[in-house]
Amino acid sequence: MSKGTLFDKVWDLHTVGTLPSGQTQLFIGLHLIHEVTSPQAFAMLRERNLQVLFPDRTIATVDHIVPTENRQRPFVDVLAEEMMQALENNAKDYDIRFYNVGSGNQGVVHVIAPEQGLTQPGMTVACGDSHTSTHGAFGAIAFGIGTSQVRDVLASQTLALTKLKVRKIEINGDLAPGVYAKDVILHVIRKLGVKGGVGYAYEYAGTTFEAMSMEERMTVCNMSIEGGARCGYINPDRTTFEYLKGRDFAPKGADWDKAVQWWQSIRSDEDAEYDDVVTFDAAEIEPTVTWGITPGQGLGVSEAIPTTESLPANERAIAEEAYSYMKLTPGKPIKGTKVDVCFIGSCTNGRLSDLQEAAKVAQGKRVASGVKAFVVPGSERVKQEAEAEGLDKVFLEAGFEWREPGCSMCLAMNPDKLQGDQISASSSNRNFKGRQGSATGRTLLMSPAMVVAAAVEGKVADVRELAESDRYSAV
Repeated sequence: MSKGTLFDKVWDLHTVGTLPSGQTQLFIGLHLIHEVTSPQAFAMLRERNLQVLFPDRTIATVDHIVPTENRQRPFVDVLAEEMMQALENNAKDYDIRFYNVGSGNQGVVHVIAPEQGLTQPGMTVACGDSHTSTHGAFGAIAFGIGTSQVRDVLASQTLALTKLKVRKIEINGDLAPGVYAKDVILHVIRKLGVKGGVGYAYEYAGTTFEAMSMEERMTVCNMSIEGGARCGYINPDRTTFEYLKGRDFAPKGADWDKAVQWWQSIRSDEDAEYDDVVTFDAAEIEPTVTWGITPGQGLGVSEAIPTTESLPANERAIAEEAYSYMKLTPGKPIKGTKVDVCFIGSCTNGRLSDLQEAAKVAQGKRVASGVKAFVVPGSERVKQEAEAEGLDKVFLEAGFEWREPGCSMCLAMNPDKLQGDQISASSSNRNFKGRQGSATGRTLLMSPAMVVAAAVEGKVADVRELAESDRYSAV
């Protein structure tokens, strides 16, 4: 088993005891809740006449079902309105901090916690959402949990968990222009598989991750779950500390200095032992697009959709299923695939830097005829900051719609849905069948910059070629 890693240190520091099952009873430092997975958990508390043990360690917001256009209450969707009312009432009844629509702090749960400094190194974080691994970018150990576990954390502030193995994923070198954090994690999942991380925590290391901003690191850690890992993290460093300093919930004054000293101490030791180590070269990564029905079915934008014969035997059945569902031809280049809808947003790529990079590509261009393109900021703060920079105007002038914060078409539990067998170029995290709201809708995952390129061309395009054309037209 691993030894001396950040994961081991944080796990040991938060261990309350060992349960008869052999699992660890782990203390959870920060619990994030939203409107979809919490109503049943609170109902279970009431059935047992239990209270929320540490309400100050729980933060609530709304994101999954919130409309990004018409937010007038009551919502048109009756179920969405019921979920909203349930969370509003539960937050009030149990004295939980709640960031509702219009508070200035509402947004996707994995965007608002980091931007407010709630997520900090050395924490254990839990949320009833798969992509809680996002918070590992800060050197935290963060788990997505189910509704019964949401109940457990509310009632006891602990979880029963089996300790994971630790795999170190090391990538070194500079990323080429047009290659982003999203391409890096899609490349990792492509190489290791969607089940490759089962039973593991992923530690991302190497100069490539060290050079990333915090928001880029969040993108990488966010999709750890898509590679089968229960969580993913990056050791805290100066980039982490500079991001956190001065944020709402970050330590202040002398407490800040003590915190930084402790945060540095929990980094993985130089001689830490890992259960597995995998290395990649940043130079081999290009803009990446998924072609199938799992995040592992990805390829470089310059490549062709793989043929059955070119795949390992254990991948052929799912490939055949993907060919049929996606209506794509094996051996045909992914570049040039027609798109109908282009979506920028989600907990993976809805932060300010994502919108800034997308706006650079959109500047002076126009969405292709017949393409629906829209941008959904990850939070009310992100929206306000983007508008202060004029990013909304760039997108609007290019033909994009500019929306209110929410999960939007990432999972389509709201009015933003694909229709029929439309193909979506999406900056979100999952391309499962029906994920974006239509039972026959098709999703191609890519970076926000690549989504803009697809919107402008009306088909999958290489963002590097758009950048080249800009450069020559400016000469």
